[in-house]
Amino acid sequence: MHRLSLASARSKERLEALYSEYNRRCYVHPDPLEFLYDFPDPLDVEVAGFIASSLAYGNVKQILRSVSMVLTKMGPCPSAFLLNSPFNRIADTFSDFKHRFTTGQELARLLWGMRRVMERHGSLQKCFMSRLHRDDHTVIPALSAFVDNIFPGGCDFLIPAPCKGSACKRLNLFLRWMVRRDDVDPGGWDGVPPSKLLVPLDIHMHRIAMGLGLTKRKQADLRTAIEITEAFRKLSPSDPVRYDFVLTRFGIRKDLDEAALFCN
Repeated sequence: MHRLSLASARSKERLEALYSEYNRRCYVHPDPLEFLYDFPDPLDVEVAGFIASSLAYGNVKQILRSVSMVLTKMGPCPSAFLLNSPFNRIADTFSDFKHRFTTGQELARLLWGMRRVMERHGSLQKCFMSRLHRDDHTVIPALSAFVDNIFPGGCDFLIPAPCKGSACKRLNLFLRWMVRRDDVDPGGWDGVPPSKLLVPLDIHMHRIAMGLGLTKRKQADLRTAIEITEAFRKLSPSDPVRYDFVLTRFGIRKDLDEAALFCN
């Protein structure tokens, strides 16, 4: 396998080969994205997606367990559960919830914020779109406003505020799921151009990006996420996060070795 490098003339060809080979649903597990496939209604998909991405930190088994528990308690139509539940019912339903640093009270506040946004705008998508402008280079301005609408001030371990400099990996992961449409990402938010998306950056993707020579920055923060996205934009201007799913399979799945990306 040839070492990936954006300086190589074969970089896009190699990335496209990886995309063709691994960008398939059979490679999704274990990933909270898999929960979105259970819902045919776009409202349920965005609700499930926002919950799944918000809880996507920590051990992957714990993530899948927590997301499954929340969605099971919400029933077959999570959007209806939100729209038909007063805050007290939501809080009582998740009073004993705990996912690492996230408490049931914080989850209830998040869900209540989602409900208020859906009542006011009709959907999470319409809320996000109301603050997205054509001349925005990325989704960051709209994402900041979106967070303030759902959870004013943000919540570091649940829904961080972009204005604080966080890479906002889970929020950008949610947007990847909602905006892109292919064999893996379900899409549905057709009004948001994929070209504005940011790479969902965590420690794992940061390590891969440094190994590929996409950044020399040591911190996995918003500035680094932007730098890595710009590097990918040179290869795929209309879809800079096109290769995110494929690259993050290496090291996440036991049957794929991350070291293979860097061998000569």
